Amino acid sequence: MTAPTTTPVPADRAADLASRFGPELRRETVAPLAPWSTVLRAGQVLTIVDVDGNQAVDFLVYDAADTARAYSAQATLQGQDSVYLSAGSILRSNEHDPLLTVVGTDVERHDTLGGACSKESNTLRYGHHTWSQHGCADNFLAELSRYGMGKRDQVSNVNWFMNVPVDPDGALGIVDGISAPGLSVSLRAERDVLVVVSNCPQVNNPCNGFDPSRAEMIVSAGTAVPAGQEA
Repeated sequence: MTAPTTTPVPADRAADLASRFGPELRRETVAPLAPWSTVLRAGQVLTIVDVDGNQAVDFLVYDAADTARAYSAQATLQGQDSVYLSAGSILRSNEHDPLLTVVGTDVERHDTLGGACSKESNTLRYGHHTWSQHGCADNFLAELSRYGMGKRDQVSNVNWFMNVPVDPDGALGIVDGISAPGLSVSLRAERDVLVVVSNCPQVNNPCNGFDPSRAEMIVSAGTAVPAGQEA
């Protein structure tokens, strides 16, 4: 699998991120289909950039000190009364602890319901001929293994940039994205957290425009969060 690489950040984007979130600490471009992960310290900001446009970025997050405290879609949605993530949304753990806050987004909303593609879900949705296709579940398992974690640790995920409208009757759809090249979402760590990314390899629906592309990960210094003063 292609490893993450570094690419130049446009000067105007770099200056804007530095003015809002402090000095850049780390930057990598994640190839199409590839995984990525890092530990963010409290107060640091991760900016995810949809480099080429219409690319879904699947995402897990855990309390780095206790990975049993993992992102919970139920707790997050209950806390904000919305099925979408937008500016100001707080990603919460299964104990309702704040893990990350969306401190900036160029896209109106992000998906919490569509889940992660896998061999099993691809087969169910699109037919047995898709069984051999790589999925986000494979990426997550490969990356989690680096931290001594496994399939039991994989929880519900966020899909940054993915467009999943909810119809009045409750039906879900996966349709063309509402992102565009260079748009981004920025997340502030409210405690030390482990974040795991799958740059989605799905080619059977429009979530990636049927052509998976690059995503850029930029970690900024942000502002330290004093102990006991998390969001």
